[in-house]
Amino acid sequence: MLRKPIWQRTYILPTAVAVVSGVGLIFALLGDGIWDALSWLAVGLPVAIAVWVWWQATSIRGKAR
Repeated sequence: MLRKPIWQRTYILPTAVAVVSGVGLIFALLGDGIWDALSWLAVGLPVAIAVWVWWQATSIRGKAR
């Protein structure tokens, strides 16, 4: 089985998060009602990912002590 090139493995997830956040900002500017809820979810995605990574890092660090 062939592996993906290193640049694809490195940049695909951050690019997807950036696109989702950008679409969320557009939803917030142009839409109303359900679009507001979708924009909150899309713009909150990077924050949720950051909290999840922080939580994982602190739990790993706590187990190492």
